[in-house]
Amino acid sequence: MKAIVCNSYGPPDNLALTEVDDPVAGENQAVVEVHAASLNFPDTLQIQGKYQFQPPMPFTPGSEVGGVVRSTGPGLQDFQPGDRVMATPSIGGMAEQVIVDAPGLRKIPDNMDFKTAASFAMVYTTSYHALKQRANLQAGETLLVLGASGGVGLTAVELGKLMGAKVIAAASSDEKLEFVQRFNPDHTINYGDGELKEKVKALTDGRGADVIYDPVGGDLFDQCTRCINWNGRLLVVGFTSGRIPEYKANLALLKGSAMVGVFLGRFRKEEPEAYEQNFQELLAMFADGKLKPVVTQSFPMEEYVAAFNVFSERRVMGKVVLEIKQDS
Repeated sequence: MKAIVCNSYGPPDNLALTEVDDPVAGENQAVVEVHAASLNFPDTLQIQGKYQFQPPMPFTPGSEVGGVVRSTGPGLQDFQPGDRVMATPSIGGMAEQVIVDAPGLRKIPDNMDFKTAASFAMVYTTSYHALKQRANLQAGETLLVLGASGGVGLTAVELGKLMGAKVIAAASSDEKLEFVQRFNPDHTINYGDGELKEKVKALTDGRGADVIYDPVGGDLFDQCTRCINWNGRLLVVGFTSGRIPEYKANLALLKGSAMVGVFLGRFRKEEPEAYEQNFQELLAMFADGKLKPVVTQSFPMEEYVAAFNVFSERRVMGKVVLEIKQDS
């Protein structure tokens, strides 16, 4: 089969599209024929050797796919060859086939296409866990979302509105903010000029936001610690800016606020029942038409460098996928 392989750390140009052996399912596993594979920011870090979890070299990136079960291993229940699934392998998704453990398999409804299936799990479960368990977001509270046009940011805006919050969507350009308008945020902020703190205070009568969803980090995080409300929760989701910031303890004291980490992988491991409950609630929202996943860019498998460059050039709006099979 064909796979995108990382043989040395570096930019996307270092990756190679090559032939590798077909995978064979083991105990409680399935081989999924991949129709679409989603790209996420951690993929861009992993191929550079900068992610907190690095697979042994060589490896195929990709942790989120939509496709069809091709074969099953011993002990796997509830899945048969031919089943349409969304799958979250730990690695290996950017290939024509991938091995997936049983907990990473879920059947998809007939009205969900493979691109949507490949783009659903990670961003929605991350944002829902962040807002539900970590922030305990309440109706009427003010939610500030940084990086609002990106994969996780957009779902945070969408879910925040569904949960009854007043949502301030913040992004680095007017173009990105116009894109976010599809989910009707209450306010928008362009922080492309580097200014965030005073703009948030102006929109909140000086109080600041009750919950801040931050996948960006860097200088914007520093400003967030100064525009958060009393009893506010600052959600640390990621560091797309490239700089891991530090939280000054005196600001937490003065604001009565908390910095709260959001790590989906650990949550899934430590609290599997809560993770599964979240997932089922999200799938029910999709079935009811309440969630509208947005796949904005798709690339043929052969154009993987261009797909990765959407992230490196900070042009991400919504989800980016690779079409492994053209009927995806």
